Amino acid sequence: MSNDLLSVTVLAWLVAALVALTGRAAPLTRLLLALGCVTGICAALLALPDGAAAISLPTQLAGAPISFQLTPDGAWLFGFGLAPAALACALATPVHKGRPGWLFGAAMSLIGAVGVFGVRDGAGFLIAWELMSFGGALMILSEKLSADPGRPTLFMLGLLEIGAVALLVAILLLAVATNTLSFAGFGNTGNMTPPLLTFIGLLLIVGFGAKLGLLPFYEWFPTAYATGSGVSGVLMSGVVLNAAFYGLQRSLLDWAPAHSAGIATGLGIFLIVLAVLSAILTALYAFQQEDWRMLLSFSSAENASIAVAMLGAALIFRGQGRSDLASLAWMVSLLHLAGHALAKGGLFITADGVYAATGRYSIVHTDLLRRSSWLFGLGALFAAMSLAAMPPQAGFVSEWYMFETVFQGFRLDTLATRLVMALAGAGLALTVAVAFATYVKVFGIGLLGRSVHKFPPVSPPLGTAVGLLGLSVLALAVGMPFWLDALRVAVASEFGTHTARDMHDGLLLVPLTAKFAFISPTLLVIVMPLLAIFPIVLVVINRRFAVRFAPVWYGGLDQDAARASTTALTFSNALRTFYSFVYRPTEHTTREANGVHYFVHRLVFTQDVAPIFGPHLFAPAIRAVFAIANKFKALQSGHLNYYLALIGLLLVVILFLTLY
Repeated sequence: MSNDLLSVTVLAWLVAALVALTGRAAPLTRLLLALGCVTGICAALLALPDGAAAISLPTQLAGAPISFQLTPDGAWLFGFGLAPAALACALATPVHKGRPGWLFGAAMSLIGAVGVFGVRDGAGFLIAWELMSFGGALMILSEKLSADPGRPTLFMLGLLEIGAVALLVAILLLAVATNTLSFAGFGNTGNMTPPLLTFIGLLLIVGFGAKLGLLPFYEWFPTAYATGSGVSGVLMSGVVLNAAFYGLQRSLLDWAPAHSAGIATGLGIFLIVLAVLSAILTALYAFQQEDWRMLLSFSSAENASIAVAMLGAALIFRGQGRSDLASLAWMVSLLHLAGHALAKGGLFITADGVYAATGRYSIVHTDLLRRSSWLFGLGALFAAMSLAAMPPQAGFVSEWYMFETVFQGFRLDTLATRLVMALAGAGLALTVAVAFATYVKVFGIGLLGRSVHKFPPVSPPLGTAVGLLGLSVLALAVGMPFWLDALRVAVASEFGTHTARDMHDGLLLVPLTAKFAFISPTLLVIVMPLLAIFPIVLVVINRRFAVRFAPVWYGGLDQDAARASTTALTFSNALRTFYSFVYRPTEHTTREANGVHYFVHRLVFTQDVAPIFGPHLFAPAIRAVFAIANKFKALQSGHLNYYLALIGLLLVVILFLTLY
C-alpha cells in the first residue's frame, strides 16, 4: 500500500511538472504538487514502523534493474519533510513573474528527493541527487527576487557539484571493490585497506556535507536563499535537507566505515568536530543577519550540523562497542530534523508573510503579530520557541536529548573520545545560547515590534499554514512518547537495540534510564496552564489598586517610540563586538551632496560581517580557474587553420601511440 501511494505521489509531481512547462494552469499545478505531498506523507506513515517492501522499478541503468525501498528512518525524514512542503506548494511563490519555472523546479526537487530516499543503487542515486539540486536552482532563478540571481545560484551549484563529484568517486570506489552498484553489496569491503576506507568516508562527508551546510560549504546558503522566496526555503530546508542527511547517515552506518571499529571512531571524531564548529559559526552568523531568509538559512545549516554531530557521536559510540548509546545518538538526530523541518517551514512561510505586507524581507518593526490572526501569531511563536529550544516544543526535546547524549561521554574507553564529547557539549551549549538570542531577535523585532507604518495583516491562507505548522511542532513534542515507537524497528535493525522503547518511561522522556534525567512535554502542557493561574490572580488583585504610569525618558529629546526602538543591528551589536575576531565587521558611510560639497544631503551607512572562507578559499579558487581559462582561450579562437593543426597533431599522437 505504501509503495502504491508513493507511485501516486511521483505521478502527481510528474504531471505537475508537465503542466508547469505549458506556462498555464498554475492553480492546477499547485494542487497537484500539494496532493502529491499529502499522498507522500500518507505513504510515509504507512511505512512506519516496519518500512516499505523492496520493489524493482520498471527501468534499468547500466543493464541492471533499479531497486527501490523506503526504510523506516527514510520514511520518518521523508514524511516530516513533506509536511511543510505540502503547504508551501499550495501557497507557491509570492512572485508572479516566473511562477511556472518555480513550480517545475519544485516538482523536480521533490521527485529527486524521493529517489534519494528510496533508490538502492549508485547510478540511480546520483541521478536523483543531481535532479534535486537542479530543481532547487530552478526555483531560485525563476523568482527573480534579486538584481543578479545568476551569481548566487552558480555559486551554490558550483559547491554542490564539488559534493557531487566526491559522491561519484566514493560510489565508484565502492562499486569497483564490491563489483556491484547495488547498495546492498557496498558493505562487502573486506578486501579494502583501512586508508582507502577512511578516504571513502571522507568523500562521503564532503559529498553530503555540501548540501547540509558543513563548513566551508555553508557559505552558499545565505546568498542562494536570499535570492529566492520563503517557500523555496521551505523545500530546501525541509525535505531536501532531510534527504541529504539520510544519505550521509545511511552511507556512514551501512557502507564501508561500519565494518571497522577504528575507522568508525576516527570518522566519528572528525565528523563531530567538523559539525560542532559548523554549528557554532552558522549560529553566530545567523544572529547578525537582518534578512529573514539569510537568518533562517544560516539556522538551517546550524540545525543540520547539530544532527550531523549526533551522527558523529553515534559512530564514536559504535566504534567503542556501545550500541545502546550509538542508537540513542542516532535517534536524537532523527528527532531533531523532524522538529526542525516543521518549525523552519513555519518561519519561512512567515517570512513570505512579512514580504507580502512590507514588500521586503528585512527584519524590522512590522507589528504584524497584533494586526494578523491569532492562529498566525501562535504558529510563529511555537516555531520560534522550538528553534530557540524552549519548552515544551520539539526543539527543546531533541536538544535536551542531545545534551544527555554527549553527557554520556564519560562511558567511553579512551581519553581522546571522552575529551571530544566534552568539548562537543561545550560547543553545542554555545550554539544553543546564540540560537536562543537569534529567535528572540527575529520574533521580538520582526513580528512584535511596533511600527509607525500600518502594514496590512498576513493573508488568511498564509496565516493558517503558519498556524498548522506551529501546532504540529507542539504535537510532535507532546506526543513524543508515542512518536518514538515509530522508530523501534529502524533502531532495532540498525543497532540491534530497543532504544526507542528505553527513551521513554510512560509519559516521561528519559536517556535510556529514568535514573539519569527525565522531562515530560506531555505533562508540561497540562501543568503550564495550571501555573498560569497565579499570574492571572495577580492581575485580578492589581485591578483593585491604581496603577501609576510614568513617561519614558528619551535623553531630553521628544518622545519618539520609532526612533528609540531596538533594531536588528543594535540588538546583535554587542555579540558582534565580542566576537569581532570571527565576524571582522565592516562599516561604510557615504556622504551625498546636492552640488555643494559642504552641504550634505544624505548619509548612507552600510555594515556587514566578513565571510571566513570566501576571501581565503573560494576567491583564490575562482581566480585559479580564470587563469587556467585564459591560458586555454586560444582553443576558442575561431581560426580554421588553428583547428586543423590541432587535429593533425592529434592524429600524429594517435599514430605514435599505435606504433610504439
